[in-house]
Amino acid sequence: RLPVPSIKRPHVNKTITFKTNCGEIQIAADGVNAPLTVISMSYLANKGYFDDSPCHRVTNSGIFVLQCGDPTASGSGGPAWQVPDENLPTGTGNIYPAGSVAMANSGANTNGSQFFIVYDDNSRLGPNYTLWGRVIKGLDIVKAVAALGSDNSNPAGGGVPNQAITIERASARL
Repeated sequence: RLPVPSIKRPHVNKTITFKTNCGEIQIAADGVNAPLTVISMSYLANKGYFDDSPCHRVTNSGIFVLQCGDPTASGSGGPAWQVPDENLPTGTGNIYPAGSVAMANSGANTNGSQFFIVYDDNSRLGPNYTLWGRVIKGLDIVKAVAALGSDNSNPAGGGVPNQAITIERASARL
């Protein structure tokens, strides 16, 4: 018998940069532990998918996140595909520390383009969200936006940020 050839995918860590109207936010993307997510997010960034899209939700009680990645700003937009869950946190307590970047979803294996940036330690979020990166620049920007609160329009908590923050341009690089 001939051995079955193995296909090796390059698992590459990247930096994804979001240039916003409030300043630059850089994410160290974890292509080793969340390779499919990082490939998808990098592709979307470099194809202009996130360009001119507002971050549509900020929460400041219970969970502490800024949610972005939906060009429709409706909370239900996304690309024509979904990525399976990867790198789900284990354990309990503060499994999404400040600076974590994870995928927002509507259930298991429904990751598209929406993501959230954790700006303060979270112990209420369950282990249901793909961790794919961490903020290496610009967490102060997210905290400043969050400090100004939201319009509280989202029934699940939070709402549209009082300080508008829009991704003007996104890019991914090695």
